[in-house]
Amino acid sequence: MREIPPLRAIQAFESAARLGSFQRAAEELRVTPSAISHQIRALEKEVGADLFHRTNRRIVLTDVGRRYAAEVGEAFGQLEAATRDLTRRGKRDILTIHSVPSLATQWLMPRIMRFNAQAPVLDVRLNASSEPVDLSHGAVDLDIRYGTVLPAAGLAIEPLPREPIVAVCAPSLLEGPNGIREPADLARHSLIHSEVNLYRWHDWARDNDVDLDLERGSRFDRSFLSISAALDGLGVCLESRLLVDREIDAGRLVLPFGDAGPRLTCHSLVYLRSRARVGKIAGFRKWLLAEVGAG
Repeated sequence: MREIPPLRAIQAFESAARLGSFQRAAEELRVTPSAISHQIRALEKEVGADLFHRTNRRIVLTDVGRRYAAEVGEAFGQLEAATRDLTRRGKRDILTIHSVPSLATQWLMPRIMRFNAQAPVLDVRLNASSEPVDLSHGAVDLDIRYGTVLPAAGLAIEPLPREPIVAVCAPSLLEGPNGIREPADLARHSLIHSEVNLYRWHDWARDNDVDLDLERGSRFDRSFLSISAALDGLGVCLESRLLVDREIDAGRLVLPFGDAGPRLTCHSLVYLRSRARVGKIAGFRKWLLAEVGAG
């Protein structure tokens, strides 16, 4: 059981603190001013601190009361927003997915309608940022992360299938006397660097036994930006095949050296073990693994 004072007393305090008057709080809550005063006295006794200075029929929050009012007001605001959201959206269940930005932009968004077709009773909310989220708060159901995910109590961490890492560029870079035909030809072209990737150009140069000027070239901290630069013909980028499927299928990007390349575990699906059997989470997990595997 939660250790909080009676909700009526907290509501009386929040209203009086926000409106600056017991009288106005009484009007808002449709009770008498004496009832408001009684509730706040009981609350002060419960928390062991004076929340208001009472002088000449005026009330002024104490320092303790001001801090408490800010936190209580925020909590009531969240309750109000949650109720408004429920009323506006109805009672359909929502699957909230958090993902690293590049996978969300390049791979997940174009395919999310396929999942919607399989789960028409769900509304999907997709959030994207590079920082992991705290799943224990319950606001997010699943998190797709990039790179190493450290174990934590209560978390299930499921690596997605390994992804081929490939060099890609605009078709125009294969044309003409300086066109790309073999790894050594990259010495005549600009390299596009994705600075947070697990496998980068210095790894590729070592594995292909070529000497490249790794100090030159555009640098980005997101793969989708590197891919965009490659689409604009600014150079050759090194990315997961998963992230460039659409562009390759459409002919906007090409693989100058084919699909050959290292296969790495890049992304992981993270969720709470306690919620693994929840229908919407289990359903998305199954769909995601099948989609990545098919790719």
